[in-house]
Amino acid sequence: MMKDDNALIDMTDIRKVFYADEVETHALAGIQLSIAAGEYLSISGPSGCGKSTLLSILGLLDTPTDGHYRLNGMAVEDISASQRARIRNQEIGFIFQAFNLIGDLSVVENVELPLTYRDGVSKKARRESALRALERVGMAHRLNHFPAQLSGGQQQRVAVARALVGEPAILLADEPTGNLDSRNGEAVMALLAELHAGGATICMVTHDPRYADFADRKIHMFDGQIVDEETLHKLRQEEEQRLQEQISQARARRAPHADDMTQTPSS
Repeated sequence: MMKDDNALIDMTDIRKVFYADEVETHALAGIQLSIAAGEYLSISGPSGCGKSTLLSILGLLDTPTDGHYRLNGMAVEDISASQRARIRNQEIGFIFQAFNLIGDLSVVENVELPLTYRDGVSKKARRESALRALERVGMAHRLNHFPAQLSGGQQQRVAVARALVGEPAILLADEPTGNLDSRNGEAVMALLAELHAGGATICMVTHDPRYADFADRKIHMFDGQIVDEETLHKLRQEEEQRLQEQISQARARRAPHADDMTQTPSS
């Protein structure tokens, strides 16, 4: 992938290794990724391929073991925890699978929450920004309700409003339809498409190919790497073949024991 000096996000050779009991797990292996302002990108792949790890690093929730990451022109791979928190609050909006709304706060209070961590934002300004965000997602009529009084689809709309309220540079959506039925899932995807049409930059992790198709650009991951569709198909075929061989070997090992159990002792 060619380097884009004007990209909103630019990752070069990002690697992530987890260490446990002297065992190394390579979650990401040399990721090269650029995301332009206004782009809608989807990331898909099988469980354990590194999608969530990549999203955590993109959202400054985790740090890479190696590599370079520039967000809005600033190198962020080695900044302090306090700097990460500040940039995360100002530049990134998160949409989680589990909504992550606070049960004892009203809808409008949940949406205001990210702005309470910003210096110089008055209570009045927070409320006005929250109301605008709720209007954008069609939930202004529920501002005094509590999360338990909302359906799953409504809760996810509130979560999207919370992600939008600070006018971030990018929205990161981690399986945003994972806890929703198909009707509500499609409604949330339509909302994201509407936000993108209005200029929002979106990076979404999804396991559902129907929803991946909403994006301008789709990338696929396999074993911690970004791969093209042809390579992904080949790797999946090889994985399926290995699985079938393992099943055949397991059956072959069990076969002699089964024969022994079916034999009757001679009189």
